[in-house]
Amino acid sequence: MNYDYDVTVIGGGAAGLTAAGVAASLGAKTALVEEKKLGGDCTWYGCIPSKTLLKAAKAAHTIRHAARFGIETHGEISINFETVMRRVHEVQQQIYQEADAPEIYEKMGVTVLYGKAAFVDEHTITIETGQSGKSTLQSKNVIIATGSRPITPPIPGLEKVSYLTNEQLFSLKKQPRQLLILGAGPIGIEMGQAFCRLGSKVHVFDAEEHILPKDHPELTAILQKVLEQEGMTFHLQYRVTKVDEMDSIITVTAEEETTGRTIQLTGDALLVAAGRAANTENLNLEAAGVTTHKRGITVNQYCQTSRSHIYACGDVAGGMQFTHIAEHMAKIAAGTMLTHLPLQTDDRHIPWCSYTEPEIAHVGETEAELHARHAGHEVYRFPFNRIDRAITEDATDGWIRIYAAEFDGKIFGADILGAHAGELISELGLAMRNGITLRQLSDTIHPYPSYALGNRRAADQWYVRKQSGTIVGLLQFFFGYQGQKPDTSDPDRIV
Repeated sequence: MNYDYDVTVIGGGAAGLTAAGVAASLGAKTALVEEKKLGGDCTWYGCIPSKTLLKAAKAAHTIRHAARFGIETHGEISINFETVMRRVHEVQQQIYQEADAPEIYEKMGVTVLYGKAAFVDEHTITIETGQSGKSTLQSKNVIIATGSRPITPPIPGLEKVSYLTNEQLFSLKKQPRQLLILGAGPIGIEMGQAFCRLGSKVHVFDAEEHILPKDHPELTAILQKVLEQEGMTFHLQYRVTKVDEMDSIITVTAEEETTGRTIQLTGDALLVAAGRAANTENLNLEAAGVTTHKRGITVNQYCQTSRSHIYACGDVAGGMQFTHIAEHMAKIAAGTMLTHLPLQTDDRHIPWCSYTEPEIAHVGETEAELHARHAGHEVYRFPFNRIDRAITEDATDGWIRIYAAEFDGKIFGADILGAHAGELISELGLAMRNGITLRQLSDTIHPYPSYALGNRRAADQWYVRKQSGTIVGLLQFFFGYQGQKPDTSDPDRIV
């Protein structure tokens, strides 16, 4: 059969752009179909605008606290919210033009098509343009990368309220005086801190006991305290039972899970950050014979679906919803499809980071998972208040926690709360993937003063645990050393 394309990629977000680029670079005639605008959630509704907004909020926070560094400011700082949002949109356009624009992919040999794609059969795809136009193409292989969308929780009254999701948040023209947030996950916490630092009063509701429930509870408790000191208010273990709106004022009614106590709070904006769902319903997957599960499309370790020539990657596959995971999966999908080599996704060394201040990051197995499988691990810790660079920059909140084998220092996982945690966690991920132990990490020279030195200092604790009074006593006996023996009685001592 003669096909129009070797590969058709459906969806032009992080996964789709990466897959199309890889496919074209491997010599495949490639089509990329996007319903709206290339760049996807990350560029227009997620990573890029949120981090730009966080940067503006950090600038405001730094100015307010400049006196700590001997710099005097006078009176309240003035925030022009329109200018802040204009900067957000400028950054979006810059990244779009430099990384996402269709011309970039067309130069690679990718044909960019706009419209809503759906399967007719396992090789045939229709594309609706929205003006009653429809075209059809035949593709030998297909990569589905349609991403995800915000979930609307089944809360009475919510459907009648002008609430925001991340898809509308960055189109705001006016800064909320009081922002109500449903969800204490990464979106809710990051945007809560951003708007709080810009001057909004922020209330966060969540039925969970901790903010950021996938992260280590000891570290999230420290982060929550920092955010509360900045002015955020948390209503944890509260179930939102009703939402109303009257005269542009939104009222949230919530009930405490343990006591049944009810509270009502009002605000002029409501952000719903209660999770996401895979975009599968308009693809007519049944016609292609592609199976799904409750979170998305079913794939194997090669990102292959139930049809051997159809692959899925990114959020639509129902796994971890991170841009870096989407790109990783896209490389595996396109590479496996076109080279016929059994490339596999790496599920053991997945990092993530929430870009609050301080940042909180994780890689590998969690401490709870290690306890569950009786891994026989030890915890090697180091505080940010003993990292000299953190002290000089007044960024001493946080800890590095590394989980490793006592015998040889093999690293199983790590959690970091602190400045630049998202950068620091990458070194530990690299170490894990390549079998580098705590001993080797400790023996690696790190520049001073740097935040990365904190990783080495945490690894040093493996050596500290190896100290033995008996060995030191033998050294003293044979060589006549006169110092005191180290006190190893406290297993949690940090040197």
